[in-house]
Amino acid sequence: MKSPFLVSGGGMTRNVGLVLSVLLIGAVTTLVGQQQERPTVEVYKSATCGCCSKWVEHLQTHGFTVRTTNREDLAELKASRHVPRRVQSCHTAVVNGYVLEGHVPAADVQRLLKERPAIVGLAVPGMPIGSPGMEMPGRKAQPFDVMGFDRDGQTRVFASHGK
Repeated sequence: MKSPFLVSGGGMTRNVGLVLSVLLIGAVTTLVGQQQERPTVEVYKSATCGCCSKWVEHLQTHGFTVRTTNREDLAELKASRHVPRRVQSCHTAVVNGYVLEGHVPAADVQRLLKERPAIVGLAVPGMPIGSPGMEMPGRKAQPFDVMGFDRDGQTRVFASHGK
């Protein structure tokens, strides 16, 4: 069967080729733009912490690129990043200059990066059951708050989940 796009003389073939080239360039440009917009999250965690690894998987599932570094002593990192003691958790991450402490949902990270509030970062204090990475089959999820914090240790609710 003869293709309707192949016309003798090649004029139509060139036009179809040109259109396909333009579409391909547009698609590649869009993909490259999306890759550049996708921030890398640097996660610092204990090598033996399973819930931290599950949180990393949660971020990756939601489109983040994640690099992990295992550290034995996270207290120094938390102090240097101005994470208040009362909101500390098991792992600390950094993304586009913001600190993420604990099991912060990817949707809240996306909102943080979109809105760019004047805070140091976000934290989910403790390790609430049902927060990303802390899902436990057969256990009811606990309501929890995602707290924004500043350099002076002041906190305020950024988002609430399960309330």
